[in-house]
Amino acid sequence: LTGVYERSTDLTGKRLEILKEMVPKLRRVVTFYDPRNSVAIEHSKLAREAARQMKIQFVERHVVSVEELQAGMRALRAGEVDAFFQLGDPMTSNQAPLIIDTARVKRLPTMFVNQSSVIKGGLASYSVSRHEVGRVSAKYVQRILAGAKPKDLPVEGVNKIDLVINLKTAKQIGLTIPQSVLYRADKVIK
Repeated sequence: LTGVYERSTDLTGKRLEILKEMVPKLRRVVTFYDPRNSVAIEHSKLAREAARQMKIQFVERHVVSVEELQAGMRALRAGEVDAFFQLGDPMTSNQAPLIIDTARVKRLPTMFVNQSSVIKGGLASYSVSRHEVGRVSAKYVQRILAGAKPKDLPVEGVNKIDLVINLKTAKQIGLTIPQSVLYRADKVIK
């Protein structure tokens, strides 16, 4: 629906900040994205700036195919980076299972854009509440079915943000999540 929108771009820096809280010794974080994707480019700029302010090296790997992403993930060497950070890129979103499996084997903490990746085994996500998006969208549908014209409906933003953490994954990679982060989590997967 055109009347509902998400402010996900603003969350990029906060995602990196939360990842740093979960992994206090975080020094180098890697991301993979398609450099032809304008959303990913914008998110990379935001992440790069946030990383600079936090004194974290932001390692960007450009990939234009699933094969390049697979090869890039496999090529990560032990100690090369301390975590994986997902940007708003459809290719990496679609390849979340590959990223999750590779990160688990390489014992890399992961920060994803969508909580569905955390449910599948990623470490954490910080994103707009899909439940809230659905609720607001349903209100629009209800109004339209009651006779309102879509062009007459106000645009509403969704401001509810969910922090989701997978403790099972944390245990598998040998990471202890600080209590201060766990207390703020909206959902903890055990």
